[in-house]
Amino acid sequence: MTPQGPTRRTVLLAGAAATLLPQLPTPAFAAQQAAANTGQPYASYWYPDSLPSGTPGTGITWNSLKTWTAAGDADLAFNAAAVPLAARFTPTPANSTARSGQARIQSLVSFGPTSSNPSQGAATADYYALTHWSYLDELVFWGGSSGEGIILAPNAPIVDAAHRHGVPVLGNIFLPPVAYGGQLQWTRDLVQKDSAGHYPLAAQLVAVAAAYGFDGWFVNAETSGGNTALGTDMQGFVGELKSLAAAQGQRVTWYDAMTVNGTVSWQGALNTSNQAFFQAADSMFIDFRWSTSTLAASGTKADGLGRSRYELWAGVDVESNGSSTSVSWDAMVPTTKAHITSVGFYRPEWTRNHLPASRTPGDFHAADDRFWTGRSLDPSKPDGTDTWRAPAVSVADRSTVGGALPFASVFNTGHGLRWYEDGAVTSDTAWNHLGLQDRLPSRRWVVRTTGQRPAVTFDFASAWRGGSSVLVSGVLDQPATVDVYGSQLPIGEDTVVDLTFRTDSGSVNVELAVATAEPSTAGSTPPYTYLPVNSVNGVQAVTDVNGWQTVTVPLTGVSGTLHTIGVRLTAADASGSTVNWRLGGLAVRDVNDTQPPAAPSDLRITAATGGDLRFAWDAAPGAVRHYTLHRLLPDGTRRFLGGTCQRAFFVGGLQAEQGEEQAWFELRATGELYTASAPVTVAHTW
Repeated sequence: MTPQGPTRRTVLLAGAAATLLPQLPTPAFAAQQAAANTGQPYASYWYPDSLPSGTPGTGITWNSLKTWTAAGDADLAFNAAAVPLAARFTPTPANSTARSGQARIQSLVSFGPTSSNPSQGAATADYYALTHWSYLDELVFWGGSSGEGIILAPNAPIVDAAHRHGVPVLGNIFLPPVAYGGQLQWTRDLVQKDSAGHYPLAAQLVAVAAAYGFDGWFVNAETSGGNTALGTDMQGFVGELKSLAAAQGQRVTWYDAMTVNGTVSWQGALNTSNQAFFQAADSMFIDFRWSTSTLAASGTKADGLGRSRYELWAGVDVESNGSSTSVSWDAMVPTTKAHITSVGFYRPEWTRNHLPASRTPGDFHAADDRFWTGRSLDPSKPDGTDTWRAPAVSVADRSTVGGALPFASVFNTGHGLRWYEDGAVTSDTAWNHLGLQDRLPSRRWVVRTTGQRPAVTFDFASAWRGGSSVLVSGVLDQPATVDVYGSQLPIGEDTVVDLTFRTDSGSVNVELAVATAEPSTAGSTPPYTYLPVNSVNGVQAVTDVNGWQTVTVPLTGVSGTLHTIGVRLTAADASGSTVNWRLGGLAVRDVNDTQPPAAPSDLRITAATGGDLRFAWDAAPGAVRHYTLHRLLPDGTRRFLGGTCQRAFFVGGLQAEQGEEQAWFELRATGELYTASAPVTVAHTW
């Protein structure tokens, strides 16, 4: 994608050189790469075949995709996603303008730099912790630079979080413009053919995606200087890539840059110059040069080709101005007629990046909610005067909270200022790891009240488990119902709902709101039944731990399918009080479903350099949500070091405690209900 502002490519092209000639790696360079595989693992990136001349910059490794093998990938265990792509469904839309089956949303996101991008999170809460998955249909792991590598595989935590919400993730192939160090040789390397006329790197790309557990590739060919022969080879390459990818359940998206004659000429439309690439791929990102007329013509052309017009992503560049970007929304998602095309957001991580360096997770989520939900911050009540037409206004949200029980959430967003277990801090180190993110509420935040609307946010000052909880704050002059989950969960005779909550200030009565049918029309209130939670009736099982109360509510008299889950809060005093109330956990389960998962086995340290340790283990049998690693301290306490969905984990910067000759570590498997297995331990001698 071509530069359109002063901020573009500041991440993508770091380290780019003006002239880079291909050569083979030197023996010293090969030794450098081997040494790197004993410490911090990073997300993978490659050149197609030939490598630049010279030596890579500090912290950069150069790798050839052509020579990659899964067996020779020393960091594969850290980089391979573990969560399968979940099925999802569309509840009745939260408002009358959001539609299903029409426009979809794609996001091109740079989560970090090309090189030195940790495989499994890091010790900072300052991260683009995407949570509005319900509006997304495709996520592209954007990045690449001529001085580092131009083919990127997404980090495992991002894929795990996306898959938990039913969103496929694509790796990125970025053939840079010549002005940014791009070499036409890399394009030729990518589309090289073997003696049988096949494209060996197409097979390599599919093999990488299969080994790493992501869902395909975004192909962005922007290096100029090509000719018709190269354009023909690229068409053949994309066609074979799609064919091989489809056999593995993967997909391919083409970016509108190279044309069929091999030149780079951004069309801003689907037309005869690029339709062969659209036909060879699953979808196409239309460059930002589109207009109302070219999008209309593009939709018509897609129809004529027997393709869905919603397989065209009309590019919207939000890198510089985010939700203040001026967009011709009616050209894509008009409110009075069928949508014209789908929407492709370029760099929506603006919601984090535009904030000052002192930004907090709360600051980020406020900006992100504004971007995805709109100025009203309530998808059931869009602000008609808002010039930013947020996705929630046009696109119906989706949910993956369906299928068999149990289902549980502790509203963990995948980053935090501390780590909490049962309401107590077990690590005061800030962190991010999207693989630990829960299935989160899909429409945030719908509040139904005839009085003042309380604010609802993810909050990081306290949590039941993980790093965040849901905070409801404000005056309750009338009862307020917060929609929490759209679901398709079966209700049996013994189905119960666990709510874990805490009242920080004020006095509030809590009821569980459940609906066994969808609302009659879009934007309507679900047909809720309200069940008492914190009244004493001798039915609920109640526990109190570290100030958090967990109440088990039987779904007595309720049957069928659970379509919506919410909470209704009512002030305990007649005048209505100001409250601060936290929801820390929710679970839907069979009353007897309390069995913890089985333990993993053979916990071992596979590499150690000073206080940098690589751990590996054998998977626990049965269903496991994730694994947690703790350090056992000499005083008998446990310190949380991290969690992951993988079967390998890296911890850096450890030091011996005073008088400690050995450090002891324990690993547990965590189940869907956040019950933990018995531990398995290992020691490290200092």
